[in-house]
Amino acid sequence: MAQPVTRTPVHAPLLAPAPWVEERGAKIRITAVRTFLTAPHGCPHLVVRVETNEPGLYGLGCASDPQRTLAVRSVLDDYLSPMLTGRDPDDIEDIHRLLLNSAYWRGGSITGNALGGIDVALWDLKAKRLGAPLYSLFGGRVRTGAEAYTHVDGADEREIADQVAAARELGFRHVRVQAAVPGADTYGTGGATVDPDAVRARRVPWDSAAYVRTVPRILTRVRELVGDDVELLHDVHERLDPRQARDFLRRVEDAGLYFVEDLLAPEDAGHFARLHAVSPVPLAVGELFSDTAQFTALLDGPDIDFARIRVPTLGGLTPARKIAALCELRGVRLAPHGPADVSPVAQAATLALDVSSHAFGVQEAATFRPTVAEVFPGTVVPRGGLLVPSEVPGHGVDFDESAARRHPVPEPLEHDRWALLRNTDGSVQRP
Repeated sequence: MAQPVTRTPVHAPLLAPAPWVEERGAKIRITAVRTFLTAPHGCPHLVVRVETNEPGLYGLGCASDPQRTLAVRSVLDDYLSPMLTGRDPDDIEDIHRLLLNSAYWRGGSITGNALGGIDVALWDLKAKRLGAPLYSLFGGRVRTGAEAYTHVDGADEREIADQVAAARELGFRHVRVQAAVPGADTYGTGGATVDPDAVRARRVPWDSAAYVRTVPRILTRVRELVGDDVELLHDVHERLDPRQARDFLRRVEDAGLYFVEDLLAPEDAGHFARLHAVSPVPLAVGELFSDTAQFTALLDGPDIDFARIRVPTLGGLTPARKIAALCELRGVRLAPHGPADVSPVAQAATLALDVSSHAFGVQEAATFRPTVAEVFPGTVVPRGGLLVPSEVPGHGVDFDESAARRHPVPEPLEHDRWALLRNTDGSVQRP
């Protein structure tokens, strides 16, 4: 389905600008918020452009939500855009709170992604006006670049170990390892031991018991094969219940993992305190969180070791920076979410946070198709295991509307195949 790549809603301003804007006689104003859909990597990217009355001055944000793309676009075009017309783009905190409150029932991923797209665009715009790279607005750099991790998977420990070695040759010091379970759907393995078409259609069930028996043994063996000079990570992807999670941590202790990601679903987050207290295995969680309160509940302990913030879904850089500050005070590290369904715009915005925060730990690095850089000039790619921010004003990534039109987005339900996953007894399984 070829959705229009861009929409420019025409609305009168819904609310007058804040009173101090008129008092100070600011000349810069938001004139339009435009949204674009494109899929150069195959998954839908929703790009937001905040335009101003100053010719050529605009900010770019990312509101990508591959499961609810059109709903997020509607929130942007039909609800948030009319509230922005005529406002001063410098008032980022004021605008963020205004838009957050406008829905009355606050929170949720759809609102979060819509708000995140605007928020990142406003930060990009502000940095461009100042002629500075985005990270300089956050206090400047505390590191040259962000350590990145890449993904490998395989059917057995030797295949995986070979891929880890290949990643090390590219300079990566952190590698996420996913191991296939024979005859079962296993997240992140690309159907290594079963028919890929059957996996895609979710005709292959998830077998939690087989996963808990098999994967820790493979991860431990991989560690033995690759040695200790590389950090290994693993993503459970919220597929275990608390009892299974406790068993998994016990079995995987000897693998020396940098962290285990999404051991539990957000609905079971109350169990992290108990698991964190009894296991030495570091825990990372947060890519599914769309509300800062979900993080603060776990940082009070703290009950986690790494915060997996997803900048668009959390509502942008404004709340993400506050979570980063709290992580620093609590001794928790950042490990931001950064797969290919987070566009290069969001990746660059996240990188500005990474290099300016003392709480940073490691950044997930997507491996984009070559066509992505044509749509998003300035796309950051890992060099020697590092992501290094651009020095141009703003976050450094632009958007080519003409190139974007060559990559229409897939059908709306294409990415909802996650929801078709079943357990061996036929019950619905978390994706």
